[in-house]
Amino acid sequence: MVLRSITPEPDALAGGSQTVPAAHSVDLRKTYGTGQATVHALAGVSVTFERGRFTAVMGASGSGKSTLMQCMAGLDRPTSGQCFVGGLDIGSLDDAGLTQLRRDRIGFVFQYFNLIPTLTAAENITLPAALAGAKVDREWFGYLVGQLGIGDRLTHRPAELSGGQQQRVACARALMNKPDLIFADEPTGNLDSNSSSDLLGFLRRSVTELSQSIVMVTHDPRSAAYTDRVVFLADGKVVSELEKPTADSILERMRALGT
Repeated sequence: MVLRSITPEPDALAGGSQTVPAAHSVDLRKTYGTGQATVHALAGVSVTFERGRFTAVMGASGSGKSTLMQCMAGLDRPTSGQCFVGGLDIGSLDDAGLTQLRRDRIGFVFQYFNLIPTLTAAENITLPAALAGAKVDREWFGYLVGQLGIGDRLTHRPAELSGGQQQRVACARALMNKPDLIFADEPTGNLDSNSSSDLLGFLRRSVTELSQSIVMVTHDPRSAAYTDRVVFLADGKVVSELEKPTADSILERMRALGT
């Protein structure tokens, strides 16, 4: 089945230009601790995530990949440097502005699903619209539910769903407001191989057929092989990139980098 096209909302600060990347960072640094206990989680990362592309961020534990995602998604503030979503410098936003950015322009898919346990699947999916005080697009809701195969689970709460079903609900929630950008943090980490393949196939189609922009943090070469590009981090820095990756080419690059 072919996915419907999403028409991206024009970026107010980018003049509506689709040449503006979905997100990018400039000399991004994040430091924890002081003195001899100082940890440089990010040590000057400048990276661009283009619109309509699926990008994986990979690296060993402690390489900075989750910190990069958190800073670029407005979940954490960097020590220095800049993060942009479209043409918007998110460092210029106060807490209320960051909350609105995350609600309206960014979708999230997490390893542990982060569903609200007291809400049904349907209520979890429509939560972004409810928080924004917006009317639910019932056609779009039905379309996502159908694509993800969860139409018969909408009245169930998360505890009554399998891991794969919970993650599909989380994907529908992430796409519900048609965000500019989706960040996925180890989205297949708690799924079996069949559920992982289904989820990654949906994310791949969302990019190819909906022109969605997705950045996925992962440690798994098979998951990263679904993407258009892999960015490798080590010690808080970008150390390599790989276009049109395959599982074999990713493994080869990881061996060469010693990760």
